[in-house]
Amino acid sequence: MLYTKRRVKKLIQRLQQEYGAALDEKQREMLLLKEENRMLEARVLKLEEERGSVADALIFASKASEKFSEEQQRSRENEERERKLLAEKCRDLSERLQEKYPDREDVAEFARYTEQLRTMLGEEEEEDTGFNMDDVIAPKQPLDLAKLCRDLGLMEENS
Repeated sequence: MLYTKRRVKKLIQRLQQEYGAALDEKQREMLLLKEENRMLEARVLKLEEERGSVADALIFASKASEKFSEEQQRSRENEERERKLLAEKCRDLSERLQEKYPDREDVAEFARYTEQLRTMLGEEEEEDTGFNMDDVIAPKQPLDLAKLCRDLGLMEENS
């Protein structure tokens, strides 16, 4: 007989010690893994909170950027209106000065400046059609509608 009672008991005792030691080692590893898992879960929760905060900050920044862009656009539009109004006032002043002082060089220079200003602002020069609405509204002489229509090209000339 190869296996005696005593040898089997020793073998069982030795296996119990080895398995006990292995079981203790695995339990320690399991506790370490549980602790690491708990720490990682806490970290994940913290990162999710931060992600939410970052998302909120990005949304806020985006809205603020849109609002700023709209304010800038309104500001540019207001400035453009103010420049055009100034150009119109300069044109009106230039016309009044030219009527009052047609021979003055500084008046002519101001008229040139006014036209340059209007050109820089992208305003087109008014075309002189030869038609004066004031002459139609308050004529200085009797109004000839047939001649007026022929002049405007609305009526053919009769020969």
